[in-house]
Amino acid sequence: MKYAFLIFETIRHNLIRTILTGLGTMVMVLVVTLVFTVLSALDRATTEKQKNLKAIVTEKWQIPSMMPYSYASALSQGGAAADDPDAARPEDAMSWGFFVGSTEENPAKRSFENLFFAFIMEPEKARTMLDEVDSLTDDEAQPLLAAIKRMKDVPNGVIVGQERLDKMKKKVGDRITVFGRNYRDMNLELEIVGTFPREPARYADSSVISRDYFNRQLDAYQNSHQNKPHPMAEKTLGLVWLRLKDRKTFSKVSEQILTSPSFTSPPVKIETSSTGIGGFLEAWRDIIWGMRWLMAPACLLTLSLVISNAISISVRERQLEFAVMKVMGFRPSQILILVLAEALLIGTISGFLSAALTYVAINGMGGLPFRIAFFPKFAVPLQAFWWGPAMGAITALAGSFIPAWRARTVKVSDVFARVT
Repeated sequence: MKYAFLIFETIRHNLIRTILTGLGTMVMVLVVTLVFTVLSALDRATTEKQKNLKAIVTEKWQIPSMMPYSYASALSQGGAAADDPDAARPEDAMSWGFFVGSTEENPAKRSFENLFFAFIMEPEKARTMLDEVDSLTDDEAQPLLAAIKRMKDVPNGVIVGQERLDKMKKKVGDRITVFGRNYRDMNLELEIVGTFPREPARYADSSVISRDYFNRQLDAYQNSHQNKPHPMAEKTLGLVWLRLKDRKTFSKVSEQILTSPSFTSPPVKIETSSTGIGGFLEAWRDIIWGMRWLMAPACLLTLSLVISNAISISVRERQLEFAVMKVMGFRPSQILILVLAEALLIGTISGFLSAALTYVAINGMGGLPFRIAFFPKFAVPLQAFWWGPAMGAITALAGSFIPAWRARTVKVSDVFARVT
């Protein structure tokens, strides 16, 4: 206890330097925590699962994938023949199309603020199949569940993420007109019936339109254009997501789909969601590599240097104190541990405070707005509460070891000779 009291007293006597060192530690931990937040989310999305995995079916030779909607029903059954009781089938499935438009009719005035991006899908699948949403409790998913229920009574209803609502300056209950960009000459009259939960943050900028409603709009377009279908009418299916029990089921479903004559014009491919998402992230490969192997290590090295500099100054000022401690019977190893413990305490506390403030602040504003592929935001995970202290502690030990060794080797005769 006396040893611990001595550590706290030393820190208290050098309060300004302690505070400055702590602030420097907090800034560096903040940066690295944000980097780790992005990297951990991408790692989770691209990690292969052995059970309860998801697969993605897309067009084989074209990006973006544009398949006929007639594929959706059979693909949702994993390509299994209706009369084959032994065929492998998904536990759940979801079809996706994409509608990109703007709430501004004048092309010259269109901007990111009035951009409108929506998934064309079965609304109820948003609860059971969207990544991260499917793991929420019913209480956490309540805003989405209420919106899905409302869409049954409002055919032209749309679920809009809170961030997109804020950018459009709209609220639940408002009506909007969306002017199509990928579906030219298709303008949708929509009513906002609800929003996504604030967590996960990745859907804060997205929307959901009912597949049935959209198909009726395609029919209406054809009726109003002398029975001529929309140019995109046979290209409305982008992806089909399948939830599969395990890798064995994935292999069977893959074989069924790839050997089926129903999916040859255009041909399709199937891959695990982690592989598919990894392919989408290929364009950001260099950025992700730089964050992982350059930015994060550079921040940690800088933090070690900051702590090393602060502890070195402290050691130089306290040489007389260390000499007196040796005269009083302190062993060199005890002095070494004393200096290391001081740095460790500052680093650990500062790291924890930085991580806690980052978690509260970033998640409080809906997530880290760092758009990569279809990840518009990243929520800081609970792991940050050990990332912070761990980073602070490790860099504190690394940065303080040399100054602590110098304190250990202080020569009593040389110090008192200078004093006299």
